[in-house]
Amino acid sequence: MKTDTHRYPSEFSPLWSLDPHAIYLNHGSFGACTKYILERQNEYRLMLEGQPMSFLVRQLEGMMGLAMEKISAFVHADPADLVFVQNATAGVNTVFRSLHFEPGDEILISNHTYYACRKLLEYIAESAGAVIVEACYDIPIDSPRRITDALLSAVSKKTKICLIDHITSATALIQPVGEIVRELDKLGIDTMVDGAHAPGSIPLDINKIGAAYYTGNCHKWLCSPKSAAILHVRNDRQKPILPLIISHAGHKAEPFAGRFFWQGTLDPSPVLCAADSIDYMASLMPGGWDAVMKHNHDLCIEARDIFCAELRLSPSCPAEMNAGMTTLELPPFGDMVPPDYKNVDALQDRLFKEHDLELPLWYWSQPPRRTTRLSAELYNSPEQFRYAAGMLKQYYSEGI
Repeated sequence: MKTDTHRYPSEFSPLWSLDPHAIYLNHGSFGACTKYILERQNEYRLMLEGQPMSFLVRQLEGMMGLAMEKISAFVHADPADLVFVQNATAGVNTVFRSLHFEPGDEILISNHTYYACRKLLEYIAESAGAVIVEACYDIPIDSPRRITDALLSAVSKKTKICLIDHITSATALIQPVGEIVRELDKLGIDTMVDGAHAPGSIPLDINKIGAAYYTGNCHKWLCSPKSAAILHVRNDRQKPILPLIISHAGHKAEPFAGRFFWQGTLDPSPVLCAADSIDYMASLMPGGWDAVMKHNHDLCIEARDIFCAELRLSPSCPAEMNAGMTTLELPPFGDMVPPDYKNVDALQDRLFKEHDLELPLWYWSQPPRRTTRLSAELYNSPEQFRYAAGMLKQYYSEGI
């Protein structure tokens, strides 16, 4: 019978709304909200439902402006160049579906590109006759320079734009996006950075990176509610970029952010809470966000070392190339049947059903190799990772 007692808790576990009986090691996929921020969200929703006209028409624009100022300061960007979108995938869609491609134009990606964004580019290629060019590099990897070199070696005279993840989803690598942007700029090639995992997991300076386009989620490592993300478009690239939903402002609205403010009736509480979450998360540790990010990184590396020792695995990259996530390749085991986005690996499902343990087991490369991606957030503890490594080792040893 389940109780309210946390299993192997950290001192921060009671601040989250996660099932206390479960061990949740998959923060990177969807994030998780603190109780305080969920209470704030409910307050915003009560304001909305208590007086919809006043909230949406008289108050919302000013509230959104204040939220954007808070978030823009956190990511070091001009608020005039930032807009809110539903998630990073929506940010990537917004840019690529606004741009014009000629037949033969090349879109440069890597074999680490997030699968949903790859699907978008397949649509762009099919619709416009563009060509997807994939730069390949494997894990384990020993240096960020290998990533830059692989991408630059795939550039041609037909390369129009590059899509690069700041932190890769499946392999959890911090990629050298600043260097990549600078090198591609020299060649006259724009870069779109998919920073889905960046805000709140690594120090972020969007202006310094200098990419033409940058998108990032707030619901992951900022721990805001779902449906909160940012899209940054450099001032000289804003004219053709339109929201996915054209509404009252129209497609010619100026300034740039005006096109995105109203996209029909929606619940604005997630983006308002994103600003609140910046302050709340910073308050949890002396040293604020720098301390939070260092804590998560250090716990991530400790978790990696626990798994490597228990299961005789090898790190996939140097420690400085991981933030609060790391990916480890597992030995071959059982049926290798990669699940799709609607399902999970059979072994992962068994760990969840038998032990209330959410440990993501994925597949990487062709032919597929099974991996695990470990996420470390304040609510996690080293003991949780020791328990997970022990359970996985037991399954392997028993041939389950």
